Amino acid sequence: MLACEDDPRLCTGRRLVRLSMARELGHRGQRPPSGAVLLDPHAATPVCRADAEAVRERGMVAVDCSWNRLGDRGGFPPHLVPQLRGLRPRRLPSLLAANPQHYGRLGELNTAEALGAALFLTLGKEAAEAYFDRLPGRLGFLRLNEGPLGDYAALADADQVARVERRYFP
Repeated sequence: MLACEDDPRLCTGRRLVRLSMARELGHRGQRPPSGAVLLDPHAATPVCRADAEAVRERGMVAVDCSWNRLGDRGGFPPHLVPQLRGLRPRRLPSLLAANPQHYGRLGELNTAEALGAALFLTLGKEAAEAYFDRLPGRLGFLRLNEGPLGDYAALADADQVARVERRYFP
């Protein structure tokens, strides 16, 4: 879902749509499938391998909006909120950004990085590598976060992921 708040030239969500790696939802009445995993930085539960079935069957939703403004308003842009009902909100465990705008900053991932990380955690390393292989910068994100991603992905449930996350990023 695109909120059209970021610079269109730098918008990774638009790039994913252009490359046919994602579909744009939220316009012309298109809603995400009920039960899909929603990447939400305010969710209490981290995405983990236990979400794999929902991702395979229902998909994954990322809202491409300004994450800086997201915290200021306490959630997603109001015009998108009705379309997000019925989804499974999950946050990403802490990871480092590899994008040029926020390289090395904790949690400041762009939409493409967030989706790739969630693929790694739910569907595995091979799915994430195939995804990132089609993007500029290729596998830099995976290399930068190799340790945490591998450890998070090896865990079966969200509670375990949260415990390991606290060890990496107290």
